[in-house]
Amino acid sequence: MILIGILFFVFGFVTWLNGALIPFLKIACELNELQAYLVTFVFYIAYFVMALPLSTLLARFGYRAGLQLGLGVMAMGAALFIPAAYSHSFALFLLALFVLGTGLTLLQTAANPYIVVIGPRESAARRISCMGVVNKGAGILVPLVFSAWVLTGMEAYSETALAAMEVTARAEALQSLSARLVGPYLAMALVLVALLFYVRLSPLPEPELEGSGSGAARDWRALGQHPQVLLGAMTLFLYVGAEVIAGDSIGLYGQHLGLANFGVLTSYTMSFMVVGYVLGIVAIPRWLSQRSALAISAMAGLVFAAGLIWGDEQSYGLAQILLQPLGITPVPDTVLCLALLGLANALVWPAVWPLALQGLGRFTATASALLIMGIAGGAILPLLYGALVHQGLSHQGGYIILLPCYAVILFYALKGHSIRTAHRQLQADEGVRG
Repeated sequence: MILIGILFFVFGFVTWLNGALIPFLKIACELNELQAYLVTFVFYIAYFVMALPLSTLLARFGYRAGLQLGLGVMAMGAALFIPAAYSHSFALFLLALFVLGTGLTLLQTAANPYIVVIGPRESAARRISCMGVVNKGAGILVPLVFSAWVLTGMEAYSETALAAMEVTARAEALQSLSARLVGPYLAMALVLVALLFYVRLSPLPEPELEGSGSGAARDWRALGQHPQVLLGAMTLFLYVGAEVIAGDSIGLYGQHLGLANFGVLTSYTMSFMVVGYVLGIVAIPRWLSQRSALAISAMAGLVFAAGLIWGDEQSYGLAQILLQPLGITPVPDTVLCLALLGLANALVWPAVWPLALQGLGRFTATASALLIMGIAGGAILPLLYGALVHQGLSHQGGYIILLPCYAVILFYALKGHSIRTAHRQLQADEGVRG
């Protein structure tokens, strides 16, 4: 649990850095709204493109080796940021992000089954919630570190300041700004290499999966007989898209509203996610089943999304009630509703995984890869949001895409996760009639 917790901290640190990186690259590489969300697209599309191919590596070489390989690939991706920063090349930044996403795909495919199988399945959501606290704790920390290390003195790079510069001075200023990324990503690469050797020397065992076998694990077509996995992957696709929008678009939304602290707004979303995870640790399974937690999360998401879409961007009433007593800088209510989606999102991932993997046995590795592919929602939905805004819809109005996401999550909680039972019962009834 401790070792996997360290890895989940790494997941969070690398993933939620994008929330602060997007507005930074928007300035440094002079991007429009749609181009800025290519950051999330290339990062998360790696999960979709690479999940199934990488699952064959896990089946052949084992989960422990997969963790090491994933860390090595991530270190390569972090190192690619150094030439990208010096060359001021957005295309190279995107390549580096894709390599980072590929390494994370392998890490997540290997690490999540550990948490599900190392204890009773009915408390799996509680264990995943523990990992979520660590993951989102990193999400709270990284925007603060990135802002202090990279985003200081950004007023010199405002649109007004850059517009007043000559072409040569402007290019030199943006090159200097881009070079600020060298230190953080060099440090990240070194830490990832150190973790690789830590995992290699650790006593971490292979997870014992019922009926596991390399041939069966590769037979992903057999998952067609398990509709709860297919629906679970679709649910995770929409959930991750909503989660990434809540975590990664909040900085640009705050920048659009003229908030000075736009670089740290991802920490607000992550803080609410940590609160949600703590509630899950306390309540599951003593007071709440995984299914009930998922349903409540979906309904909360619908409420907060509605407040974001139709709320008053000039009102601070909700923030004065929730944030000001804690000494936290208040933000407009719509921004706070966007951050509160972190609370609604927290227990979706922990609840969907055990519901989707129940009773799969030897197909667990392949099913895990399919669920990991659902993370591609983090590539598609934020890019769709950016496209809507770029085409003239308001930043606030673009969040309308969140409503169907939470509606599908609610369906999976109430009905979708149990369709496998109805499917098998129908087969049994047909056999009896035959």
